[in-house]
Amino acid sequence: MTEFHYTDMLPLGPDETPYRLLTTEGVREVTLGDRTFLSIDPEPLRLLAYEAIHDIQHLLRPGHLAQLRRILDDPEASPNDRFVALDLLKNANVAAGGVLPMCQDTGTAIVMGKRGQQVLTQGDDERELSRGIFDAYQRLNLRYSQMSPLTMWQERNTGSNLPAQVEIYADTHAGHELQYDFLVMAKGGGSANKSYLFQETAALLNPESFTRFLDEKLRSIGTAACPPYHLAIVVGGTSAEYALKVAKYASARYYDSIPVHGSDEGRGYRDLEMEQEVLRMTQGFGIGAQFGGKYFCHDVRVIRLPRHGASCPVAIAVSCSADRQAKARITSEGVFLEQLETEPAHYLPEVTDEHLDDDVVRIDLSRPMDEIRAQLSKLPIRTRVSLTGPMVVARDLAHARIREMLDRGEPMPSYLRDHCVYYAGPAKTPEGYASGSFGPTTAGRMDSYVDRFQKEGGSLVMLAKGNRSAAVTNACAENGGFYLGSIGGPAARLAQDNIRKVEVLDFPELGMEAVWRIEVEDFPAFVVVDDKGNDFFAETLRPITTIPVGPPK
Repeated sequence: MTEFHYTDMLPLGPDETPYRLLTTEGVREVTLGDRTFLSIDPEPLRLLAYEAIHDIQHLLRPGHLAQLRRILDDPEASPNDRFVALDLLKNANVAAGGVLPMCQDTGTAIVMGKRGQQVLTQGDDERELSRGIFDAYQRLNLRYSQMSPLTMWQERNTGSNLPAQVEIYADTHAGHELQYDFLVMAKGGGSANKSYLFQETAALLNPESFTRFLDEKLRSIGTAACPPYHLAIVVGGTSAEYALKVAKYASARYYDSIPVHGSDEGRGYRDLEMEQEVLRMTQGFGIGAQFGGKYFCHDVRVIRLPRHGASCPVAIAVSCSADRQAKARITSEGVFLEQLETEPAHYLPEVTDEHLDDDVVRIDLSRPMDEIRAQLSKLPIRTRVSLTGPMVVARDLAHARIREMLDRGEPMPSYLRDHCVYYAGPAKTPEGYASGSFGPTTAGRMDSYVDRFQKEGGSLVMLAKGNRSAAVTNACAENGGFYLGSIGGPAARLAQDNIRKVEVLDFPELGMEAVWRIEVEDFPAFVVVDDKGNDFFAETLRPITTIPVGPPK
């Protein structure tokens, strides 16, 4: 008979996170009977949530910034890899000023807490943490993205970015009785939409099948979530939802300190060899840091979990270039928050983007649309372009409204016929700025509109991030259209350096999803789809037909 032996499924090693002290107020040890407890007032929880949201919207971990710098120093990196990495480092420096958030999609607030067995609070931890999140989104230049369902088909923005996702667990580990640990994340729609669950079987658990599976699934992530990614893959799990949760936290490097070998009792572990093999696989895709090259991923985490014999869930998640998370901790010594990098300029090289790629074509957007298209028609895909002049901004809800107008027999609005359309939605505009953080949103969500709009004379030049469907490529070939890819990630730098004027043009009641008219200067982009049916992503996102089997040589 097997003897009982308890094993923590994902035991964490020592925490080497650097922390900074927020306050010593509101926390104290108290003695009740013969036991010591940590008593925490409501205010430290509110403060912790507020400061964490502030920091992760403006600052990045030193390790993430160092990885961006390594792209610039890598002779194997493509010019486009280095161009994207430099732009993201510039963006980090703008965001670190504490005014413009690093991304316009300031995300869903997520808090995971582990409360020691001798920690006392007033009992409404979720409310106090949510209050801190509310205060951050009210006071900072952040965007409200949470939609409340009024009916199955009708929604309304909550106007506060609440509700947050707050999950509190009991921490029963010895030595943690008098501490309260947290992971705070802001998860934007782009990277959240690239979380996947696949219900597989034991047939996947061999080198050939697993490699073939990953080659297909990882390519399908594409670039819409702003690579380079921190990629996490979880194989196994006691349930599907547990596999997904582990993948999300692994992409935030939360499980970096777990064991690196399995055990008979069912302990999960990191497979370091597989991590390197998958990283090499992604480097061979050719997708690169958005526009071709080596750096689709910064790094990979592969976690193997126990599973039911009849089930093999596989979860995949990414953390994008807006790598927003921080740990926090409350002890009797005070409230502590992970120390993020406040001076990212240390990671910038003495180089400008002109040194990275000499072939940049300047496009004057103030010219008639036919002249703009004639110039673009001469350029091969992958060409870097610099855009100056007026463009219009429209995304999901505006596109739906315009399609309703066309269905009623109304003409295509002249602004979509005369101007390049940028798929985006701004964060709040700080005082003294022309624009809030204003980076591109995922292009694929507008794919179903393109052919109809182009046949009506609109959307002939589109600007956004990520890959498009074959329907868009076909529409551009048939209607003489173009899709330009913008770098996903540097929303703060675009607001500071490239956007000169912003004004509402149509549908003001839609808030950040209104149609805007903006003036841009030297706005960076790439030709991704042209009027001849060429698509940069057509080859890089297609699975290869011959798969190497077994461990790397």
